[in-house]
Parts: sequence; structure tokens; C-alpha cells
Amino acid sequence: MASPTSTNPAHAHFESFLQAQLCQDVLSSFQGLCRALGLEPGGGLPQYHKIKAQLNYWSAKSLWAKLDKRASQPVYQQGRACSSTKCLVVGAGPCGLRAAAELAMLGAQVVLVEKRTKFSRHNVLHLWPFTIHDLRALGAKKFYGRFCTGSLDHISIRQLQLLLLKVALLLGVEIHWGVTFTGLQPPLKKGSGWRAQLQPSPPAQLASYEFDVLISAAGGKFVPEGFTVREMRGKLAIGITANFVNGRTVEETQVPEISGVARIYNQSFFQSLLKATGIDLENIVYYKDDTHYFVMTAKKQCLLRLGVLRQDWPETNRLLGSTNVVPEALQRFARAAADFATNGKLGKLEFAQDAHGRPDVSAFDFTSMMRAESSARVQEKHGARLLLGLVGDCLVEPFWPLGTGVARGFLAAFDAAWMVKRWAEGTGPLEVLAERESLYQLLSQTSPENMHRNVAQYGLDPATRYPNLNLRAVSPSQVRDLYDVEAKEPVRRMNDKTDSGKPAAGSVGTQEELLHWCQEQTAGYPGVHVTDLSSSWADGLALCALVHRLQPSLLEPSGLQGVGALEATSWALRMAEHELGIAPVVSAQAMVAGSDPLGLIAYLSHFHSAFRSTPHNPGPVSHGSMGTASAVLFLGKLQRTLQRTRAQVEAETPSTEEPPVPEPDVLVTPPSQHQEASTEDLCALCGEHLYILERLCANGRFFHRSCFCCHTCEATLWPGGYGQHPGDGHFYCLQHLPQPGHKADSSDTSPESQDLPTQSEDNMPSCPSTPMAPQEGTSPVPSPSQPTRRLIRLSSPERQRLSSLHLTPDPEMEPPPKPPRSCNALAHQALEESFVGWGVPVQSPQALVAMEEEEEDSPCSSEEEAEEEEDVPLDLNMEQALQNLAKNSGTMNNHPTWRRTLLRRAKEEVMKRFCKAQAIQRRQNEIEAALRELEAKGVELELALRSQSSSPDQQKALWLEQLLHLVQKKNSLVAEEAELMITVQELNLEEKQRQLDQELRAYMNREETLKTDADRQAEDQVLRKLVDVVNQRDALIRFQEERRLSELASGPGAHG
Repeated sequence: MASPTSTNPAHAHFESFLQAQLCQDVLSSFQGLCRALGLEPGGGLPQYHKIKAQLNYWSAKSLWAKLDKRASQPVYQQGRACSSTKCLVVGAGPCGLRAAAELAMLGAQVVLVEKRTKFSRHNVLHLWPFTIHDLRALGAKKFYGRFCTGSLDHISIRQLQLLLLKVALLLGVEIHWGVTFTGLQPPLKKGSGWRAQLQPSPPAQLASYEFDVLISAAGGKFVPEGFTVREMRGKLAIGITANFVNGRTVEETQVPEISGVARIYNQSFFQSLLKATGIDLENIVYYKDDTHYFVMTAKKQCLLRLGVLRQDWPETNRLLGSTNVVPEALQRFARAAADFATNGKLGKLEFAQDAHGRPDVSAFDFTSMMRAESSARVQEKHGARLLLGLVGDCLVEPFWPLGTGVARGFLAAFDAAWMVKRWAEGTGPLEVLAERESLYQLLSQTSPENMHRNVAQYGLDPATRYPNLNLRAVSPSQVRDLYDVEAKEPVRRMNDKTDSGKPAAGSVGTQEELLHWCQEQTAGYPGVHVTDLSSSWADGLALCALVHRLQPSLLEPSGLQGVGALEATSWALRMAEHELGIAPVVSAQAMVAGSDPLGLIAYLSHFHSAFRSTPHNPGPVSHGSMGTASAVLFLGKLQRTLQRTRAQVEAETPSTEEPPVPEPDVLVTPPSQHQEASTEDLCALCGEHLYILERLCANGRFFHRSCFCCHTCEATLWPGGYGQHPGDGHFYCLQHLPQPGHKADSSDTSPESQDLPTQSEDNMPSCPSTPMAPQEGTSPVPSPSQPTRRLIRLSSPERQRLSSLHLTPDPEMEPPPKPPRSCNALAHQALEESFVGWGVPVQSPQALVAMEEEEEDSPCSSEEEAEEEEDVPLDLNMEQALQNLAKNSGTMNNHPTWRRTLLRRAKEEVMKRFCKAQAIQRRQNEIEAALRELEAKGVELELALRSQSSSPDQQKALWLEQLLHLVQKKNSLVAEEAELMITVQELNLEEKQRQLDQELRAYMNREETLKTDADRQAEDQVLRKLVDVVNQRDALIRFQEERRLSELASGPGAHG
């Protein structure tokens, strides 16, 4: 709509204010608007009402309507809820500005100080649905017409700050630029108030400003005095951000964004990247906003190899310091990765400029993240109380791959404003702090899935946002330490380390308790007399009895009477690992010789902590009641299946010779394996000494966890995610594991070569209903109907159903779909089914058409919402699939809303999978860091115990108890690690099925008469792969269902 000619200078200033794209332009145009209206900036909410009353301008009416609708909510009490409250907000980041706007709507007098003088951060933030609705309600489309018009919901930090700055100015927030907050100035006498220490010398009015509330949003590097900050460390993680100039050409708009690709489930992409460019990444994201924004996680060794880092330093600040990073090499690195990820379609990539005029590319460390122990405090002096609150990064530093920063930052801003409202109402300080801490406990758990679905109802009241809210989760008595009469104690930074002090409740207990438990479990077995934790285990019979007690389906110990001690012990160690999930800590030789009593005690303590609740009456122990994580068993079987399959391929033996895992009768172990296992005191790779907490057993040998990494990329090897090459004996991650032979199909590498144990292999964790035979002379022959053993011929309807199969624990079979009666119906059906494999809910064509008509008929509520959305480009594979499926109909063109909706849902599912993968990877890194800390503490304790010191026996007993406590913690972390890897397998299989689904559909939609023999052969190969993936997903589902049923059977309400 064209603007009518206006002679009112205020109108021109308002238009300049709306369109301003620089911080200084926003401020100057707003000052001009206020001068034209005869007003002073920073007059609080009354200023907004005066501007609205005097600026009766058509272009402003829609904005006033939105702001009035927000301010009219009952919680604000028409701007009188906090009319007597004075607030100081530190930091003009998105969270600080959002908190200032909420406080202004409550009627508080708000002053904001910011040390910078311009907004220059191009980095792009992912937005949750509620943040989009919240910003729209504040007039985001009025200030930034391109807000959320792409296939992904995001906005650059700079644009977000600009639009929030405009809102804050209109609401009467007083803003001071180039002013740094350095601390608090307490009241000097009774009757005076709290002030801020500011640099450089602030204006007199600001220097004398006394306030009741301080909201800190100054970032993670600045936390007000008195708050305690905890450090959450993970393994070294190096992020790289790059912003390239967005010329908004037609070619650039057609390049699809990347919501996230993670190595954890899509190794093939990163393997191709490595081969093409030499760049080794963990993940990559591409958003298109003011700039082309890329963010990725790079591996340190790759950065060193490519000359991005000059030298390897153990200290992260030195490693990524400006003197150690080569800017030109970093630019080449980022440009090459971005060019590969977009298939070179962005053309010449020119870097945008940062605040200093340099190319906007940087490397940063997100190994550790800071989190405040509390979100608020109250300080009092001379009768003057000050409420302090944290929001944004100084409250919780976000983990960038999860895209939670701005969403949780806004939630914290709302919670802080609610706290100020309760404070202004006269609620007691302890009650206010208790409510705020109750809300803070929810913050790290929030996600779009576990908050209220109706984002339109979100408001300042926490009950509108959080389901199952309990504002009394923290009691006033628990927050007494947050109420200070005097300002004291500087910020303390605490590492989130494992406490090596007194063992927690439920730990393994004393050495006497362990011995008593072992005696109970082995009682009644002939020839077994356990009197200690050393010599009684030398003949191997006691360990065999313990294993048999916990898994009676295995070989009877009486059958081992004629077997040597070394063979019997070897059998027991192997069965404990294969069937009970108890990893070896000591070798068979050391047990027989009694040379490692501490290792034996640590090993037996694992049995005790896992099975201490098991009654000692005879009878089989169900897997539901055992304490070891069944995921450890599953991954162990998976690892052995992978190695056995590779060995068979190398030996070119028929696949029908694949034996089940494990083989209980394996008593004759290769002598070399025994010989290697006997050196458990030395790492099999580096040759250095191995302490108990450091020992990791793989293939019968012991390693340091830090040594047990991929021979090619030096990445840590996770359970079920590695293989040993029989040729060179080295261990590799699945991405770099050399493939046997020279198969032509490269798609079988890495993740797709990994087979999960299937039911036909009897590799699932055994249960009471299917006990394993004590002895087996030969391996059973798989059924001839096993899917991977014969060529499969399916009809077209069967292939159609298979390609879009969604597995559930109890799927219901459906008849083949009836042929549609028209081309239009065919297109509807094809499009609907094509998205099933991507996690999009099935909707009938009628429902989608109704949705289309409803959106087309609904009137736009305001002019900015009437703007047409961009036609979002599809990526090549998705576009080709949809065009093939709908080629006989005009559906794609006739229903653009349907197309956009399906695309957006598919992109959302991809992003959810990416975020899930990144959360897993972050937790894996945290586990890795925690294990290193446990190892360091364990080494200290073991050295103290093994030394010939004159320490009293009571002290040694305490050290031993602490060591066993650390062993228990390590086992718990390893079990959690295995659970994460099960989820990784799920993500990997989902991605593989999605890719194979697209490949199969491409072949299926070709005319049979046009297919060549090579096409048919390739189609059959894709179909066989898809069947394999379906079988593997089915194995995972059955495993999880069996575990769930076992947990139910062993629960408190279970009947014997």
C-alpha cells in the first residue's frame, strides 16, 4: 500500500524508525520522533501512550494494536503492577531487551546500560514456536518484513536486537550506550538506595539513579557479585562460525538451508566431505538470513593438519588464541566446508564484515558451559533491599547445536519479570526467591514438546507456559543463603566434578560386605569355598559358580572339575562379559596367580553393585532384575556380530556359517589372547602402566580410554561403534574401518555395513523363556527364509508399503491400498505417503485440502501478515521425489500451502533428529570428561593403597571404600554411555531407511518398459538393503520392548 503524501515530520521520523537497520539510525530516528512530538525519550509506559495518542498515523495503527493487545493482559494491571519499582537492566542482548520490555509493560521505570555502541553479530538463532508467536505479537513483521519467511524459523542476532530495541524504546525504556557496569554501590546510610558503578563517567542523572531491582543480561563472562557459577565440562569441542554476504540473488534464494547434519547418524556425508576437501567435521548447519550463516564443529587434528592451528596446546585458551589461529587458513577452511555443503550453488563466497571490519569467521570453544547455581538473590543494607536476577547467558550458557539459547533466554526473562511483579506486590523476599528457584529448576528441561501446546496463551504468568507447575518445589527455608544482609563473597566457579569423598548411599559398601555377598551367592557349589577376596578365586571355580548362579543356563561348574584353573577362569570372564555385561578388569592369569588383589576386588564389586538385590535362593536370575544395563549386553553382541561378519567376508565363507553370540562352550581360547590379557597392567597400545580405573577391555586386551581411539581420525571409539581390522590389528571407527575386499557398492561402507543382531541369530539378551544351551557342538544353521539369504521378489503394492513402513512394537497389517480413481487422487496419495518415512503424521487428502481452503479463506489480521511468504526451495532429492510422485497432476502447483506445510514439517523432523543427536554427543563428551576425572582420582587412591606406607588399617579401608565407590560410578557412566549408543543406532537406522526409501521410490516410479537390467538390479539391491534396515530396526524395537517388559516384571508391583 502506497503511503499518502504527509507533511507531518513525525510521520517521516516514524517511517525512518521502522526501516532503520543500524543501531545509531534507530536511536537518531527515535529521538527525532520524540522531538517532533515534544516528548523526552525514556519516559516509561506513559511515554508510549503519549506517542500513540499524538501519532495518529495509518502506518502505526497496526503496531499500536499489537502492543495494546499485549499490554491489556490482566497480569500487567494496565501498567500499574510495578509502577513504584525502579529497575536497572545490564546488557542490550536479546534477553536483556526482552526483559526490559516486559518490565516496562508492568509499569516499572527501566534503565538499560550497554557497553557496546552498535549491533554487529550476524550469527543466526533458531526460534521455537512460542518465540515466533511472541515476536509477532510485538510487531516483528512491522519492523522486519522477512521475519520467519523461510523454510526454517530463525533470525540473526542483529535483527533480533534491532526489533527488540525498537519495542523497548517505544515502551519508554531509557537506554544508555557505551556505558559499562562494573559493580554495585551499596547505600551509604539509611534512607539512601542502591546505585551502579559505571565506566566511563556516566551522566549525572544515571550516576545518581537508585534502583530496587538489578537484572543482569551481560553475558556468560560477567555475573554479579554473590552468585556461584558451576562449570559443566565436556570433551574438547571446537566450533567455527562463518557469515558470508547474502546478495539475495535468484540463485542464492534457490539454495536450500541445512537444518543440521550430524556425523552421529549420517557418516556418509562427512566421509564424502573428508575425501573431497580433507575437512573432518562432526556437524554442520546452514541458515539463510541477513547473511549466509554456517556453524560447524571441527576436529582438532584436522585443524592442525590443514594449518588452521599453528601448534597443539593442551590449554584451550592457547589453542584457540589469536596468535595460534591462522586467519587465512581458517577462512579457506570455512569457505570450503560451506561450498561443499551447498554443492557450490552459492557461487563466490565473500565473507561479511564483523564489528572490526574483518572477515566474519571465528573459531570458538564450547568445551565447557557455565550455569549459575541460583537465578536470583536479595541483598540488604541500611534497610534498603535489592533484588538481583540473572537472564540470558550469565544464567545458563546454551549449547548451540540444540538451538535453545534465545528460547530459554526469553523464558528466563519472563520468569524474572514475574519475580519482579511478585516483589512489587509485597511478597516476602524468601517467598519470592523460592518461587524463582522453583521455576529455574524447570528451565533446563524445557523443550517445545514438553511445554503448553497453545503458544497463543503464553504470558507472563508461568502457569500459562509450564504444564504441571509447582511453585513450591523449592521451599523458603532452602533459599536462606540467597538472602544477604551485606554484599559479600565474590563469584565462585565450581567444577562439576565427581566427589571422591564419602561414598553415597547405595554404594558397594565395605570389603566385608562384599565378601559376605560372594559367600552367599556361591554357597552350595561343590568344591567352592570362598573365605577371602584373593586366594579363594585362584582355581576359577568360585567365579564359575558366581556366573552360573546369576545365569544358570550356562555350563554347569561341575563340568569344569577336570579343566585347568586358567581355562575355567577364562570361560567365566568371557561369560560374565557376554551374558551379564560385566567387563573384565583383571586377566585370567592375574586371578589365578593372585597378583592383582585390588583388581579382583574391583571386578567383584561390579557383580555386587549390579546384582546385590538378587536373592540367594537357587534359581535363574531374570534379566529384568539384574542391575547391569541391558544396553551394554546388546552393544557387546552387536560389536561381536560386526567383527564376525567381517571375518566371514574376508575368509569368503558362506554367510550361513554365522554362529550365534555367544558360544558358551568356548573353553579353548587362542594362547595369544591369554598372553595379551595377562598384561593388564600395561596398555596394549602405548605400553604405559594401566591402573584399575583406567582399564578398558576390548578383544581380550586392556587399553587406556584415551588410547582406544580410531587409528585414522583419532576419534574416541564408542561401544558398538568401532571395528578391528584383522589385517593390521588396528581399531577404527565405523566411518574409517577399511572394507574387506573391493566391493563396487560404496554405499555399504561404514554405517550401512553395521548389522544389528536379529532374532534369527538369537543374539538378543537372553531371557528365562529362552535359555541358552549349556553346550553346543556346532553352530545352528539359519532358516532358509531368512531375508538376507535369498533374492526377494515383491509386488508393487508390497514395495510401496515397505518403503514407507513405520515400525511400532505391535504393528497392524493393512491391506494393499485401493487404486485411486483419478490423477488428482493419485497425486494426493503419493504426496501423503512420500512424507510418512520422514516422520510426518499421515493426513487424509480431504483434511489437507480443507486446511488449504481454510488458510486461503482466512482474512489477514494486519497488513504485514498479508505479505506473501517466499516460495521455499526444496532440496534436490526431495524435489525430485515429489515431482516423480505427482507428475500426472497439478497438485504441487494447485496447493502451495500444502507444499509449504509438508516441507516445514519434514524440516522440523530433520531438526529434531539433529538436536537429539547433538544432545547425545554432548552427553557423551561430558561422560568422557567425567571418566577422565574418575580415572585421575582412582590413580591417586590406588597408588596410596599399593604403597608400602605405614598408614593405619582404618585409613586403608577408607581408601578402598572410596576406590570401590569410584568403580561403581564408572560402571554407571559406561552403562549410560551404552544407552546413548542404542539411541544413536535408532537415529542411524532412521536416516538409512529414509535415504533408501527415496532411492526405492525413484526406481518404482519409472515405467517398467523403460527400466534397464542395471536399473532392475540396482532396485533389487536397494530393496534388500531396505529389508535389512527394517530387520535391524525391528531388532531394536524388540530389544526395547523386552527390556520394558522385564522392568515391569521386576517392578515394585510385580508378582513372583
